[in-house]
Amino acid sequence: MERLFEPLAIGPVTIKNRIFSSGHDTVMAEDGLVTDQLVEYHRARAEGGAGLIVMQVSGVHESARYTSHVLMATEDSSIPGYAKVAAAVHPSGCKIFGQLFHPGREVMESQDGSMPVTWSASSVPNERFKVMPRELDERTIAEIVVGYAAAALRLQAGGLDGVEVVASHGYLPAQFLNSSVNRRSDSYGGDLGNRLRFLREILEAVRAAVGPTMAVGIRISGDELDPSGLVEDDALAACAELDRLGLLDYVSVTVGTSASLSGSDHIVPPMSYAVGYTASYAARVKKVVKVPVLVAGRINQPQDAARIIEQGSADACAMTRALICDPEMPAKAMEGRAEEIRACIACNQACIGHFHAGYPISCIQHPETGRELLYGRIRRATVSRNVVVIGGGPAGLKAAAVAAERGHSVTLFEARSRLGGQVRLASALPEREEFGGAIDNLYGEASRAGARFELGHAATADEVRRMAPAAVVVATGAKPRRPELETMGTPSISDAWAVISAGGRLKPQGRTVVADWRSDWVGIGVARMLAANGHSVVIAVGGYAPGESLQQYVRDSLVRSLYRERIEIMPLVRIVGADEDSVYLQHVLTGEPVIVEQAYNLVLAQGSLPEDELLRELAGDENLSVTGIGDCLAPRTVEEAVLEGLRAAWTI
Repeated sequence: MERLFEPLAIGPVTIKNRIFSSGHDTVMAEDGLVTDQLVEYHRARAEGGAGLIVMQVSGVHESARYTSHVLMATEDSSIPGYAKVAAAVHPSGCKIFGQLFHPGREVMESQDGSMPVTWSASSVPNERFKVMPRELDERTIAEIVVGYAAAALRLQAGGLDGVEVVASHGYLPAQFLNSSVNRRSDSYGGDLGNRLRFLREILEAVRAAVGPTMAVGIRISGDELDPSGLVEDDALAACAELDRLGLLDYVSVTVGTSASLSGSDHIVPPMSYAVGYTASYAARVKKVVKVPVLVAGRINQPQDAARIIEQGSADACAMTRALICDPEMPAKAMEGRAEEIRACIACNQACIGHFHAGYPISCIQHPETGRELLYGRIRRATVSRNVVVIGGGPAGLKAAAVAAERGHSVTLFEARSRLGGQVRLASALPEREEFGGAIDNLYGEASRAGARFELGHAATADEVRRMAPAAVVVATGAKPRRPELETMGTPSISDAWAVISAGGRLKPQGRTVVADWRSDWVGIGVARMLAANGHSVVIAVGGYAPGESLQQYVRDSLVRSLYRERIEIMPLVRIVGADEDSVYLQHVLTGEPVIVEQAYNLVLAQGSLPEDELLRELAGDENLSVTGIGDCLAPRTVEEAVLEGLRAAWTI
């Protein structure tokens, strides 16, 4: 991986290696300004060895507020915050760029709940947010161009090393470039030269403002991969012309658009997308420009980044989620400790999932991310104590890893012969194979820290009492929930967990109903397994759509598969009962009966119940310090399990 760790000159700036963190919203800004939380977030990635960090977008005009938590570079009050970030990352030899941003019509939310007026090249609505923008007049265009230059000066005053104009993902500069959105008849519309004018004027103004000492680049979608999106030929021509004019020090290539559901899935592609699939788009940009080309998109391991660079597809690789998951990934790779890297599994749950929900981003495997002020430095225990952890799922493994790393003597008991709990079930489903990596990563952390494992050993309350540990962490997980059902005859009723364990094999063959209460990965996954084994499947969900509780890009990918695989979707129903050839449901809004006839199997994906018997028994013992975590406390997701494992071990 030598090429990965070679320096790279980007205009006047040289980065120490080819691994960078691309711009991504962290939801760590407050009142439009940098916070201490954001500073520590970036410090961790700089100290972990990243060569370059590109900060999240900074709005350049009051109309650029696309969320309630966007950074703004419209006032001089923003400068001290940027200075804090620069001061935090520079001692590690890491360079820091900032993104200059206007969303145009791509506005996710308002500042106060009322719908704002949005602006674009023309009054063409977007599909995803249902926004109808106003067409920008030339006076406001000029005002926004000045805003880009003024914002760049503020980032420069804060000590940042470069600025990146965001022309990707269907944001305002891309809206001018895109002939499907730009319907203007003035000098900003028509042929590509006119449609490029807005972005060209921005770059000219930024260049004039910051001078020769600051790197200036663009981020652009090589193809927006949408029927109404910017096409690859126009993106390539734009890059070539801007490079010819000497306005660029680099081009950062991605794909997709914020404007549609399918196009936006490429913004943070889930695990169903191939690793490094965007590299071919970067390679084509690289053929038409002389400046360095950077690429982003599903690059989660250093060997994948090294291959892309070695093949000449790009000069540097964004490994943003990989750095969210493991801030020390570059250092580990450079030092030959690749087996210690906590690999991103592209689940999207706590990173982009948190952003979409309006919470600071984190990682289900590494909840320290986003919480660096609390957990950024491991706190060694003053006295080493004996700690017993019961349960080898993600909650128990995280508790064991952190407790052992803090210096405690840890023994983990797992009743089964294999670690993993429900995560192993998840990884058995179609396009969810990488999910199992969470257990491999957590086991590696715990074992390297010195935790001892007793597999195939169901610890009892009496056994734990005899050990007299200083602390007991109970993480015994959950079991499938089976609701009360009305049945006649001997209907075929199975739990989803059992069907997954059997590889989707189920008898009798024929029409099968999957009753999906939670609308998460379980119902969709088991439905797809059954369809692959020849069943005609109906997925009956209690919500508006399957996958409703999943992050949008993950949900889109899975629901897309349901349609392609001809799986019938029945929304807004709850399970009531079954007989030998029918399944009985009830509409959740009207209360009316819904009957699925000629259905010979019913598969229940009805959530789970806590396996908390041991927790209840031990919690009543005044001589023990007992903490319940994860599903045995209350069934939820891997994210909560791992976070509670961290918190429990932190207090011992």
